[in-house]
Amino acid sequence: MVKCLRPEPMKTIADPCCGSGGFFLAAQNFISNPENYTLDREQKAFLKNETFYGNELVPSTFKLCLMNLYLHNIGDIYGNVPVSLGDALLTDPGIRVDYVLTNPPFGKKSSITFTNEEGEQEDEELVYNRQDFWTTSSNKQLNFVQHINTILKATGKAAVVVPDNVLFEGGAGEIVRKKLLQTTDLHTILRLPTGIFYKPGVKANVIFFDKRPASAETQTKAIWIYDFRTNIHFTLKQNPMTDKDLEEFIQNYNPENRHERTETWSQDNPDGRWRKFNIEEILERDKTSLDIFWIKDKSLADLDNLPSPDILAADIIENLQSALESFQELKVQLKK
Repeated sequence: MVKCLRPEPMKTIADPCCGSGGFFLAAQNFISNPENYTLDREQKAFLKNETFYGNELVPSTFKLCLMNLYLHNIGDIYGNVPVSLGDALLTDPGIRVDYVLTNPPFGKKSSITFTNEEGEQEDEELVYNRQDFWTTSSNKQLNFVQHINTILKATGKAAVVVPDNVLFEGGAGEIVRKKLLQTTDLHTILRLPTGIFYKPGVKANVIFFDKRPASAETQTKAIWIYDFRTNIHFTLKQNPMTDKDLEEFIQNYNPENRHERTETWSQDNPDGRWRKFNIEEILERDKTSLDIFWIKDKSLADLDNLPSPDILAADIIENLQSALESFQELKVQLKK
């Protein structure tokens, strides 16, 4: 994500759910790499003290993040604190940044725990009622996408990891997608493979969008999608994903000039993973769904060459766990 955005010196970078600070360290490493930029004294000071703005909800992770950043020469233990503790979604922080790089926490609903009249602990759905949001929702990822849009400058750029439901969910999801397409240039989607997150069954994507100054015209003209999921299998231990696996995507993304790209998909090459969809095609889809795929799943099409039993078993477990979570959420909704 950092290699695609190519953050520049003297620009600001935010992560509203920064965890232990991984995105900040990756961005710092990119900017300070002599192969990318040669920094003068002023640029080095800016990189240390003024580049990064983070938020972390969990106190122990917040402390870990601060220590991690200080050890890597970001921030000052007696002065500028680059990360704040608390819920980033509660209010508009007022800052406006050049880049947002983030992987919001998984789990569809935001909730708050309180003690009821009987002295028992209860969870209640948390809906953020913010004037700067396009719509109200208890879906955490949709709220983070709206929050990111708020904190970006009019020319800001974002790369955000989102679960599949953000791409196809109706209601608030459709409203957020349409607003994103109208007000930003949502130019790229990377469909991530399963088996790369610690929570099994997670189907996620990276969306890349550039904010645009206010205009009546729809800002997204086309979306380029890289399907790095169909017929690709990784596991956390036996077959983990590496940087090398993403080199082809970065090459196709063309960070130096993303306006000059070439599809690898064609009528003659239906298995090409890099494909362009014009905005007219997108808007015609049901609920403006961005959950788009076209490559045939070999495990379904070729019964004589099925994947190995361990891959099949992992897929079945992932799908069952995902379905179980959906039913558990439905059960909670039915109780209300």
